[in-house]
Formats: sequence, C-alpha cells, structure tokens
Amino acid sequence: MSSQKKHPLITGTVILTLTGLITRVMGFFYRIFLSHTIGAEGVGIYQLIFPVYTLCFSFAVAGIQTGISRCCASALAQKNPAKARSYFSCGFFLSFSLSVIAAALLHRYAGFLSRSLLKEPRCTPLLQLVAWSVPLGTVHTCVSAWFFARKQTSVPSVSQFLEQAARIFSSVFFYLILSEKGIAPTPLLAASGLLAGELVASLFSAICLLFHFQGTEYKTPSPLPVPSYAACAGRLVALSLPLTVNRILLNLLQSGEAILIPSRLRQYGCSSFQALSIYGILTGMALPFILFPSAITNSVSTMLLPTIAQEQAKGNRKKIISATEKTMKYCLLLGIFAGGIFFFFGNLLGTLVYGNQDAGTFIQILSFLCPFLYLTGTLSSILNGLGHTSLCFFQNVVGLSIRIFFILFAVPRAGIQGYLWGLLVSQLVTTLLNLFFLHQKVSFSFYPLQWLFLPLAFLVLSCGMGLFVFYLCDSLFSLPGLWNLGITMGVCGISYLTCLLCSKQIHISS
Repeated sequence: MSSQKKHPLITGTVILTLTGLITRVMGFFYRIFLSHTIGAEGVGIYQLIFPVYTLCFSFAVAGIQTGISRCCASALAQKNPAKARSYFSCGFFLSFSLSVIAAALLHRYAGFLSRSLLKEPRCTPLLQLVAWSVPLGTVHTCVSAWFFARKQTSVPSVSQFLEQAARIFSSVFFYLILSEKGIAPTPLLAASGLLAGELVASLFSAICLLFHFQGTEYKTPSPLPVPSYAACAGRLVALSLPLTVNRILLNLLQSGEAILIPSRLRQYGCSSFQALSIYGILTGMALPFILFPSAITNSVSTMLLPTIAQEQAKGNRKKIISATEKTMKYCLLLGIFAGGIFFFFGNLLGTLVYGNQDAGTFIQILSFLCPFLYLTGTLSSILNGLGHTSLCFFQNVVGLSIRIFFILFAVPRAGIQGYLWGLLVSQLVTTLLNLFFLHQKVSFSFYPLQWLFLPLAFLVLSCGMGLFVFYLCDSLFSLPGLWNLGITMGVCGISYLTCLLCSKQIHISS
C-alpha cells in the first residue's frame, strides 16, 4: 500500500508544506522586487486594498469552501463518491454565482470605497482590476476543497505554485515593458500580477477537475442513495451560512483594523507618506517573515479539517485526541524555534533582506507571536472540523476587538509600537481561549516540561551556538552578510533538532 494511502494526513501535509515553503521563498523575492520598484508607500497602498478584496472573497467562498470540504469528506468516508460529487457541484455553483455578484459590485463601487472607506483614491484602479480575480479565485479554491476532502494534495499544491509563479513572472514582464517606455511603475503593477496568478491557477484547477471526473467511480451508478441537488444545497447552505456570516463579520473587523492604522498613525504625528510607508513595512515586509514558518502549520490545518470530520463521522475519539496532542506539541516546538530565530536575528533579516531597519525592529518585536500564532491556526482547524465554528468565531472577535482597542487608544499615543503591543496581547488571549474551548470538547493532555521548558532551553543553547558561529565567520572569513546569516541560522536549526532528537522529544520515525 502506498504511503499516500497509509498516511494521507502526513503525506498531504508534507506535500503542502514543501509547496508552501517554495512559494513563500518566491514570495520573499517578489516582495523585495516590489519594495525596490514601487517603494514602501506603494507597498502600503497595495496592502490597503486587501481588506476590501478579502471581504468580497469571504462573501463568495469562505464558508462554502469549508462546507464542501466537510460534506465531501463525510460522504467519501461513507464510500459514496456520487454523493460527494453532488455536494461539490452545488457548492461550486453557489460560490461562483456569489463571486460574480461580488466582483461586479466591487468594480462598480471601487471609487466610492477608495475615497470613503480606505481614504486613499489611488486604490480605485487597483480595486477595479482585482475585482475580476474574485471569480477566478473561487474556482481554484472550490476545486482545492474537493481534493482536500479526498486527501489528495497534488493539484492544490501545483495550483498554488503556478499562481505564485504567474504572479511574479507577469509583474516582472509588465515592469520591463514600463521601464522600456520610461513609465514609473505604480501599485497597479502588483495588482496585475495578482490577477494573472489567479487566472493561471483557476485554469489549471478546472482542467484537472475535468480529467478527474472522467474516472470510473463517477460513471458507475452508485449502490448507495444519492441526495437530490436541493437536499445537498440545503445542507451546504445550513453549514456554510453561519461560517460565511462569521467570516464576513471578522473581515469587517479586520478591514476596520487595517483602515484605522494609517489614520491613527497620522494622529500620532506621521505624514500621509510616513503612515503608508510604516503600514507597508509592517504588513508587506515584517509580517511575511513571521508568517513564513506557518507554511507548515497551515498545511497541517488544511489536512486536519477533513481528517477530523471523517474521524468524528466514524466516532473515533481516540484518534481525534491523538491528533490534537501531536498538533499542539509540534506547533509549539516550531513556534518556539521560529520565535527565537526572529528575536535574535530579526534586525539582521530586516536590514540584509529589505535594507530597512524598521522592518528588522518589527520582526524582532513580533517574534513573540510565533508560538501562539502557529498553535491557534491548527487548533482552530480542529474546532472547525468538529463543527464548533461559533467558538472559533467568538475567539477571533475577541482577538480583533483587542487589536482595534489598541489601535484606537495606543497608536495615537505610542505610534506603531502601540499596535504591536495589541498584536501580542490579542494573540495570547486568543490562544488561551482556543485551548480552553478545545479542552471542553477534546480531553487532551498538556505536558509543559516536554513541550515548553525543554524546547526553550534547547533554543537558548542553539541560538548561543549560532551567534558564536556568526561572529566567528564574520571575523575570520568576511562572508557576505546573507551568506553568514544563512549559515548561522542553519547551525541553529541543526543544533535545535539534534537536541530534540537526543532528548527523544521527536523521533525520526514519526
């Protein structure tokens, strides 16, 4: 039996993780390219459109994506592929119809939203362009949800890679054309890349799905009862509607958060240029570094939801508890290591990669988010897989409310530092709520010595060795800064992994 069939969760996670890491490395180079072509202010303007864009996307597909994944996974666990296909067809039709409506409205009212909501008229052409990426994104999101329900990650992974590659290639291509004509690039360059990436990903996903549905399991009449499309649509709507409403409300809060940051920075005393630049550095340069290791935890989260849903359908409580405990352990091990790396080397990363000292300072402060950030995402996926979406919604609202409170009252007094404090407090509270809610539903055990204190001790030892190697290489070999930093972080990683293996905190076989 193949590894894919024996360990679909592990195999799928590995495939998604590798793809996620590759695309994020590509994304770093892309952000460096954008920071040098459109500047920090341009990056800030580009980032400013995402609250509105994400809101439209959530309206169209956020809840339905989860509904497709859960309903199809449950039907497949019952050995009823025809029923699973019916759920997918209904979900796709609903989602695509909503996406076309959202795209048309966004394109029509882009000017109003830019002036009245975002307070930045230069966002208008960007919103009009990315509006048409909403239906395209809906296609490959729904197709990915179908394959995730089947625990097949190849198509979503390749789609993710092609999307990033097309985004980068098209942006560079447009930049070369503009340079040849002597036209200065604007944030529209990045928006064009976004649209091109969604177009390529949706075409690839649609073609793969068409070939997939030619399989014999979908042509053979099902011996099991298949519900009508109306029944499928009814269950999908019942499951997806609360998720969609929750996601829209969360996106409204996130939109308010993103829009308020530049305005409160101006109250602090920053000019419009400075406020947008700081916002661009934080969201377009520093946060992507912090989120880079979450390529691993996001992959786990994606595979956990249908897995937990299937185990719940089978009544297999022991496997749910085991998956929860392993998830917590490995997310904490990763989060502690990543947090240490960003704390000790954050300033160097910001300076050497982006040539921006502020980015390094933000990375260093945000390093304390890592253990909580990575843990919350995966535990929320378990709660969603168990069907407790309202609990996830509540904890997210609490976290966002804390951040908005800090934006309103701390940023005008302390600048961007006030927002960073809010991020730390909100993430801590969200994680504690997540653990509390999950423990009420799943009686997992927590081992602070093995999962917290020993990894922290290994981290200090590893980073100490890394710093020694850094200064040794710097004084003896005079290596380029990035080479030296890469070697140092490699030494830290190997040392940390060796300590975990020697202490039997992790096992190669696992």
